[in-house]
Amino acid sequence: MSNGQTGTLHTLLVGLDAACLPVLRPLFDEGKIPTLHSIFTNGTYAPLESQIPPWTASAWPSLYTGMNPGKHGVFDFLSFQGHEWSVVNGSHVRERTLWEILDYHGYSSVVVNAPVTHPTRPFNGALVPGYTAPENPEGYPAGIVDDVRDAVGDYRVYPRDPSPDDEAASDRYCELVNMRGDAFQYLLDRFEPDFGFIQFQQTDTVFHERPGDLDSVRDIYAAVDRQLAAILDAYRPENVFVVSDHGMGEYDGYEFRVNEFLSRHGYVRTVNGGQGMPTWATVRDSKLRAGVDAQSVKQGLHVKAIQLLARTGLTSQRIGALLEYVGLDELVASRIPTAIISAGTRQVDFERSIAYLRSRTELGIRINLEGREPSGIVPPDDYESIRTELIELLQAVTDPDGNPVFDDVAPREAYLNGPKEDAAVDIVLVPRNFDQFLSSMLADRVFGDPSEPWNHKLYGIVAAVGHDIDTGASLEGAHLFDIAPTILAAFGVETDDRMDGQVLPIVDPVGQTAYPDPDVQDVSETNNSAVEERLANLGYLE
Repeated sequence: MSNGQTGTLHTLLVGLDAACLPVLRPLFDEGKIPTLHSIFTNGTYAPLESQIPPWTASAWPSLYTGMNPGKHGVFDFLSFQGHEWSVVNGSHVRERTLWEILDYHGYSSVVVNAPVTHPTRPFNGALVPGYTAPENPEGYPAGIVDDVRDAVGDYRVYPRDPSPDDEAASDRYCELVNMRGDAFQYLLDRFEPDFGFIQFQQTDTVFHERPGDLDSVRDIYAAVDRQLAAILDAYRPENVFVVSDHGMGEYDGYEFRVNEFLSRHGYVRTVNGGQGMPTWATVRDSKLRAGVDAQSVKQGLHVKAIQLLARTGLTSQRIGALLEYVGLDELVASRIPTAIISAGTRQVDFERSIAYLRSRTELGIRINLEGREPSGIVPPDDYESIRTELIELLQAVTDPDGNPVFDDVAPREAYLNGPKEDAAVDIVLVPRNFDQFLSSMLADRVFGDPSEPWNHKLYGIVAAVGHDIDTGASLEGAHLFDIAPTILAAFGVETDDRMDGQVLPIVDPVGQTAYPDPDVQDVSETNNSAVEERLANLGYLE
């Protein structure tokens, strides 16, 4: 069935990655984003609590499934199979999405730029994939991305490289914003859907690539606002939701090097000279992958020489500390290939370690459990005692100013539960106020300055206005998981009884039902070095 109004968009969902009140309020006050401001002024809004971990690749699937990662299966930018890894993609999302539930009830959808949706699954409508997709994704239906390019001109998933013709640093980002809006309007005209979802990623990317560049932030949000104004004017959706997956802000705390800390307490074993597991940072040069011993990579004389020096104790970390002391660390690091740095790095020996942080954006510790990990050394009978030891140890950590490093250190089941939870970390780490930057890197010191001055915060934003929205109702306490069930309720559709979220009080609840298991494809591996390099350059992979 449909909403009965051909050409009328019932509900519009606008995703602004990393949007939050501390970022939006100055733009409201300056009059830079009048369309967004009108939605907030005429509707209802509140901070939106994100999940743990509050990062794009895991949080957006949680938002559009209404479930925690232990159910939908995406915990991080990386998916691990033992010590092998690949970047997550749409095949890792093992639960039904919001637009697939709407399809089950006869509603059609257009989705543009939603992260972690490539490869696509069939449904009634059209989808152009977003973040973690390759630059030339297939989309749904087949050939739709080519159709979009034919209709609106160039369309890219990621920004082009800067050129001398750019008048402003934000030009490349604003191009993508405009492409999203043009593609979305073309697809709305072509498919006349009941539900539309458009996501803008550059509102997050600018903080990673150009921290502190508030002029670029203004330019990007102004471009988003113009696109939103055009969409609202042309299609007049009955309901509008504006949401984000997490917040964004400056980091005033410290970088806490978790594996270095665990090494000093005997849980992590290390090895010098390229004999252990390379760090994930090696994707920056697209030459080494996790699980590949550095010796298996074709080595030049420089790499071999660095390895020999590292085995004598002169590691990259020690050289880096000396360079930092004399103020040359950034200059030298920018000129030396990652493969050479990695060859001389003291690395985590995953096979001989008891527990470790394998990816900083997982926000947690993985125990090297016998029978689960490729070379597990922790007997199952010792699992709980070791986990308890580690939780107590980490709960007590304080930074150089005497403040706790963590707001919470907890067993994974406190945050991540469901049929996929065994792929998660065993211990969840929640940094204090998300001001402490966690790192998986080994170094000569446990604490240092944050590698990124701006990064994710726990609270994003939700705003809603429209025919079916009670704008007098409060959204205080809203959670990321609540968005999918609330939008379904706006359509008069029951939520999935497996969802962790609740219908927010701005719409009338309809009830729950047990939907059939989704028809998901086999998990496929992302084999795209450009995507990996993109994540590394944004700081998501160390």
